[in-house]
Amino acid sequence: MRVAVCLLVIFCAVPSLFAQSDSTKNPIQFSGHIEAYYSYDFANPDDHERPTFMYSFDRHNEVNLNLGFIKAAYAKDRVRGNMALMTGTYSNSNLAAEPGVFRNIFEANAGYQLSPKKNLWVDAGIFSSHIGFESAIGKDCWNLTRSILADNSPYFESGVKVSYTNESGRWFLSGLFLNGWQRIARVDGNNTPAFGHQITFKPNSKLVFNSSSFVGSDTPDSTRMMRYFHNFYMQYQVTDKVGFIFGFDIGAQQKMKNSDTYNIWYSPVLIARVSPSPKFNIAARAEFYHDKNGVIISTGTPNGFETFSASVNTDFLLSPNIVWRIEARTFSSRDAVFIENDGASKTNNALTTSLAIQF
Repeated sequence: MRVAVCLLVIFCAVPSLFAQSDSTKNPIQFSGHIEAYYSYDFANPDDHERPTFMYSFDRHNEVNLNLGFIKAAYAKDRVRGNMALMTGTYSNSNLAAEPGVFRNIFEANAGYQLSPKKNLWVDAGIFSSHIGFESAIGKDCWNLTRSILADNSPYFESGVKVSYTNESGRWFLSGLFLNGWQRIARVDGNNTPAFGHQITFKPNSKLVFNSSSFVGSDTPDSTRMMRYFHNFYMQYQVTDKVGFIFGFDIGAQQKMKNSDTYNIWYSPVLIARVSPSPKFNIAARAEFYHDKNGVIISTGTPNGFETFSASVNTDFLLSPNIVWRIEARTFSSRDAVFIENDGASKTNNALTTSLAIQF
């Protein structure tokens, strides 16, 4: 933590070190994000922990910080880089397995443009995940809380990626060599390479198709179980006021080392958003998560994690960079996988509100 504080002090001092005349654009740009929240879980857990499969907005009945970070971005000629330090319940939950100061790193990467005429880059370091349509930055997502599939697939990754965007901007292609499934430091005993891809196609300004994958292992080589995972989503902005997102995750993991049988999990999600005015949004989400064998979400119950969730949230844009949100969300599971009044329950309900600012 002391290291993180020292780095934050350096960040605050950097702008004066790189100050330039008004006639020259500063190659270093600073930005930040803060999202505070309050969530009330009607199960009223004594330890203030929301269900264990939630890795964001996961504290009950307390005003807290989900994510706050400050970021420096460098871009000049054919070189680029990003460094962002963070804190909040998001980092506590998602980076608990990482060593030391890594738990406070939101992003740290450097890149070089391989071709002076083509948008072809190689980047290395710690990145936001190439998987899914949701990120850790709440203001960029249609819903206040994250979907089950987003909370249980990588938010971040570390490794090397080569990416290309064509001249029209319609196609984005990327190949990745990764340290693992949402890993900065590898699992002890794991030396198996992990790979990923991303293809994004934008046929027009209203429609986006995306395909992303992960192939690798999240276990030591002595018990290596290969994991194969694919994420697909489509985003369609019908009009300026109405939009839809459909996403589908599916994964398969070997039941044991060298096995030719696999445990499967999958999750579809549908989100609709209506914007009656430029300063007001309403979004509804319906999703289902099926993980009978507990590859990602372990319950120890006969049917595993087979859970439906629905939510409705309203957004009030108080200014161009500040949004206040309110969300009601319910979970309903086939088995009693939730804790309520020291007993088991098949349902869970919560209300959450947040205030986010970007600068």
